Amino acid sequence: MSPQAQDQAQSLVQSVDWLAIAPPTVVAVVALAVLVADLFVDGRRKELLGWVSVAGLALAALALLPLLDGDRSTFCLTGAADVCSYTADRFTLVVQFLVLGGALLAALLSMTTLKDAGKNVGRDVAKDVGRDAVKDSDKALPEGEFWFLLLSSAAGAALLPASRDLATLIVALEVASLPAFALVGIKHGDRKSSEAALKFFLSSVTATAVSLMGVSFVYASTGTLYLTEIAAKIEKVDPQLHTLAQAGVVLTLVGFAFKTAAVPFHFWVPDTYVGAPLPVAAYLSVVGKAVGFSGLILVTVIALPSYADVWGPALAALAALTMTIGNVGALRQRATRAYSAVRLLAWSSVGQAGYLLVPIAAAAYSDDAEKAIGSTLAYALMYAAVNLGAFAVAALVARTKPLNRISDYRGLYASRPLAALVLGFFLLCLAGLPPGIIGLFAKVTVFSAAVEAGLGWLAVVMAVNVVIALFYYLQWTALLFRAPEGEPESHRVPAPLTAAIALTAVLGVALSGAPQLILRFSDTGLF
Repeated sequence: MSPQAQDQAQSLVQSVDWLAIAPPTVVAVVALAVLVADLFVDGRRKELLGWVSVAGLALAALALLPLLDGDRSTFCLTGAADVCSYTADRFTLVVQFLVLGGALLAALLSMTTLKDAGKNVGRDVAKDVGRDAVKDSDKALPEGEFWFLLLSSAAGAALLPASRDLATLIVALEVASLPAFALVGIKHGDRKSSEAALKFFLSSVTATAVSLMGVSFVYASTGTLYLTEIAAKIEKVDPQLHTLAQAGVVLTLVGFAFKTAAVPFHFWVPDTYVGAPLPVAAYLSVVGKAVGFSGLILVTVIALPSYADVWGPALAALAALTMTIGNVGALRQRATRAYSAVRLLAWSSVGQAGYLLVPIAAAAYSDDAEKAIGSTLAYALMYAAVNLGAFAVAALVARTKPLNRISDYRGLYASRPLAALVLGFFLLCLAGLPPGIIGLFAKVTVFSAAVEAGLGWLAVVMAVNVVIALFYYLQWTALLFRAPEGEPESHRVPAPLTAAIALTAVLGVALSGAPQLILRFSDTGLF
């Protein structure tokens, strides 16, 4: 090889900062280890795979600690150290903490669900939804495949906030999404689960195709995929390509709007949450949203700040529609309908997505975009803790009431006083009422971001929706403390489920006692 060829080859070699990429790498390695171990572990010891998965997620979360010292980047262009594909800054660490923490809690819930799979769910299921439901519920879940899919999705979700070019961003998005389709439909032979997975898959693939077309338009307009370079070049785009660039911006946003369950891309949410195993629904409600919102923030605030006049009004309109449709949908749930508790949480998550969109829209109008984005992260951290806690209590109730109707929670305080108090606290946090101070604090932060950006009309829409949401949250909370209709049922609660409820409760109470900590922690460091 000639000296010139050697120099060119050397210029293509990039050093890898293994510490920076440790969190998603650890999760990916553990996922492969679990998949291989599943071939050799005896069926009676499959629970070990769950504990290995939990340990792997905890280790990945601990790998964030050495990164707190300062920003780190890797996979950078030779000769341009500031143009990189992977950056571990404050924003990345906050979202990775949310993703890995959410996946860890979902894993704890999954251990109980996998252990209980195959057990008969009782006569009330056969009476209300027929013999097929009993047969479906008796299907055992494949544990090895489940843990591999969950960890693979978590690895993609942890990679996405660190992505600083559109190619890596889309790949991370799909790595997070594709295993999630399989997780939703993992109940073999369950028609409800299969239908939910198919609806989720088809709608997601369509959104991804639209988003990829948008990315190709942006690349054609700017000649680069790196977010920071796009931000610089798209301002000077040829006038003949201006329409192409605008179309690319809009189409790129569509894919991420789907992931956030923003209206009108929300129609998959209720059926998917009901059809999926409950821990998977909890995972999608938190980690799935973190993926969508982090991608949305990177594309808008980092890559396309000069097109704020395009994406700002669009996101403001989406926020208003999303919070309104979500809260009205939750309000219409009948307490005696099968799976109405899960459906209410699904529609509630759509409404909460609307609140999360408000500060991102405000960033288009604000002089301090970083502060606005910090409001979204603060709200996301609050929502993750309390929503996972609500799903954890729902999983507890589902052990004796598999139909998970809202009416099944009547008199929960008589049989499970601590669970009732914890669920009541989580619902008050979501409503933004004391003693759920962290929920009130997060809503005020988002409301302030809208007002400071001059979006008074959006702040009014948010205030109206908060009042609407109060009705169904308080109605469910009051039901917990009514006199039970029958004899209270008691049973032993598995340790992983107890741990998940306890962790979320402790986190919610601690943050309610010191809500200012969450805002300090959510300082993005994006700029």
